[in-house]
Amino acid sequence: MTKFKINLGLNFKKFNLKKIGKIALIFLIGLLVLGGVFWGGIEIGKKYYPSINLIKGLEDMETDKPADVDFSLFWDAWRLIQSDYLKASQLDRQKMVYGAIRGLVNSLGDPHSVFFEPEDAKKFTEDVSGSFSGIGIEIGLKKQVLTVIAPLEDTPAWQAGLKAGDQILKIDGKDTFDLTVEEAVKMIRGIKGSEVVLTILRKDFEKPKDFKIVRDVIVVPAVKLSFLDNDIAHLKLLNFNENASYDFYRAALEILMKKSPAMILDLRNNPGGYLEISVDIAGWFLKRGEVVVRENIKNEKETVFRASGNQALVDMPLIILTNEGSASASEILAGALRDNRHIKLVGDKTFGKGSVQEVQKLYDDAMIKLTIAEWLTPNGASINENGLEPDYKVEITEADYENKNDPQLEKALEIIKKQINLL
Repeated sequence: MTKFKINLGLNFKKFNLKKIGKIALIFLIGLLVLGGVFWGGIEIGKKYYPSINLIKGLEDMETDKPADVDFSLFWDAWRLIQSDYLKASQLDRQKMVYGAIRGLVNSLGDPHSVFFEPEDAKKFTEDVSGSFSGIGIEIGLKKQVLTVIAPLEDTPAWQAGLKAGDQILKIDGKDTFDLTVEEAVKMIRGIKGSEVVLTILRKDFEKPKDFKIVRDVIVVPAVKLSFLDNDIAHLKLLNFNENASYDFYRAALEILMKKSPAMILDLRNNPGGYLEISVDIAGWFLKRGEVVVRENIKNEKETVFRASGNQALVDMPLIILTNEGSASASEILAGALRDNRHIKLVGDKTFGKGSVQEVQKLYDDAMIKLTIAEWLTPNGASINENGLEPDYKVEITEADYENKNDPQLEKALEIIKKQINLL
């Protein structure tokens, strides 16, 4: 056995080369074992904690992932579906992602917050722009029941006799209790000339009735103007879509040129639309600076929208007609005119849709419509779920519909004539 000493100015112990070789071999084996344990841990982590290894094709696409949320449960469910589901090879991964987003939005429990896949987003945009294919109704969830907010005038739904407040129990025989609004819309939409059957329950019905309606291309007008006794203007404001400001401008000029002594502003079956357009139209009736609506947003912050229009109709005697189909932006306008000018409402209580939705485009042309605020009238009354009670409650019966009588309009005309001393 060879022994040696190395002296570098310091004293070292004597080393045995054979022992050194054994130590090196043990150290090498230890490194291999540790490496195997480490690699095995990664593979186990991938299997049981798949957030470590995101699904191929979806990695590097996460944005703003919250630090306090563990997404491993989602990826674990994803992995399980991919590995064990009978028809895993036929799955559309993008559809799975859309489904997950839809579930996320639905978990909010807010019927007005909706996720739209790209195809549905396109249809939604068509609705707001004023032209689409279907039967012509605005629908929503009221107390978790699919409900007609308003039938649009002169559309197949209107002509078939659907009314605001009608509950839609079935669509072509399929129960609606578990449908989202967007799913119901897709079922009601269809090719021009095709038929859809809606099973309707109405407060006057003893039992549900089927309404067979033929689909058509729906062009939504914003304004209809006529003149009643003594040239009193009857202005139907049918929605607040992107055409409404210009259409109202033209109608208002006609009213002013005719020198109408008063106006009946008809907001019945107006399901709403853009807030900005409602504020713009309010500027015709209110003085600049008067509050149109108060908007409560996240963290109890408040935004106040004020009139800034031309005030051209600020002195015109006015009555407003409302019913269950008056919702959203139409409730804002009615509330603003009542609070600021003490304008009387005639008809039925409004729908009570006083929350604010903002539409945001996602990267692939999908969209999310998300509730971000709620509306209050200028005096601070909440619109959402409460609606506006009319000053003069007048109902339209089934007999009135059949005989084409309009007691609400007749009452409004009577009141406005008294105001301008024509009775």
